[in-house]
Amino acid sequence: MRFRGRALTGQVAVVTGAARGIGELLARQLSARGARVALVGLEPERLREVSAALPGESACWEADVTDDAAMRRVAGEVAAHFGAVDIVVANAGVAAGGLFADVEDRTWRRVIEVNLVGGAVTCRAFLPALLRGGGYFLQIASLAAITPAPMMSAYCASKAGAEAFAHSLRAEVGHRGVRVGVAYLSWTDTDMVRGADEDEVLREMRRTLPWPAGRTYPAGPAVERLVAGIERRSAHVYGQWWLRGMQPVRPYLPALIGVLGQREMRRFAMRPAAAAGRRRGLVGAGGAADEQARGG
Repeated sequence: MRFRGRALTGQVAVVTGAARGIGELLARQLSARGARVALVGLEPERLREVSAALPGESACWEADVTDDAAMRRVAGEVAAHFGAVDIVVANAGVAAGGLFADVEDRTWRRVIEVNLVGGAVTCRAFLPALLRGGGYFLQIASLAAITPAPMMSAYCASKAGAEAFAHSLRAEVGHRGVRVGVAYLSWTDTDMVRGADEDEVLREMRRTLPWPAGRTYPAGPAVERLVAGIERRSAHVYGQWWLRGMQPVRPYLPALIGVLGQREMRRFAMRPAAAAGRRRGLVGAGGAADEQARGG
C-alpha cells in the first residue's frame, strides 16, 4: 500500500507500548519510512530486541505510562537524545474481560489507568516538545470507544475516555500548531486479542457479533493505515475500512447493544461451565508483563 503524505524521514516518533503488538509493528513501519523512533514500554529486553531490529536510528526506554515522574524523565531524555520530538503515539494499553462484578478491583482500575490516564500522562510529558515543533499526537482508541459491550466495561470506558480526551486536546492546542488524532481499531491479531480469546465466554460472544465486527483482522494492513494517518496528521484514523461507517450510527448503538447484550448474557448465564472459562486478570502477554512489572 502506498500513501501520499508528509515525509517521515528524519522525524522523531515516540511510540508507547512498543514491545509487542501494534506498538512494535508501528515502530517497525515508522522506522522503515525513515523516522527515528523512541520506544517506550515495560519490557526492557523485548524493547531492546525490537530496537536492534529496526532499520533506522532508534532507542528505547523502560517506563510505566501512568507514572508522571517517569514519563517526564523519558520525555527529557528522548528530546536530549534525538534533539526534537515530532510525533507521539499513545499506544500502550491493557484489557480485562469478564463481568464487572467479577473483575478484581485492581485489575479494573489498571485498565482505566493505562488506557486513559496513561495516554494523558504521555501527552503531558511530551506536549512541550510537540508545541515547540508543531508536532502530532495520536491517541490509539478502539471500536470500544464507539460502541459499548458487555464483559468489557473497563476497556470500553477507558477507550471512550481516551477518545474524548484527544478531542478536547485538539481544540486546545490546534491554534498552536499541534495536530491531534484518534485511531480506531477493531479486533486485530495481537497478543491482547489472542489472550481475550482464551476466555470461553468472551470468545463465543464475539462470534455472535454481526459481520464485519466479529472477525479478527491482520495487524499489518491496520498498521499501514495508522502510518498513513500519521503522515497526513489526520484527526481520525481507521485501522479497518468499515470503522469509518460506524461514526454516523453510533448514537443508536448503546440501545441496540443493550438489548442484544442482555439476550446473550442470559444465554451464557445458563451455562455452568462458562464461569470457569472467564479470566479475572489482564489478558494476553502484554497484560501478564504489566502485572509482573507491578509485582502482581
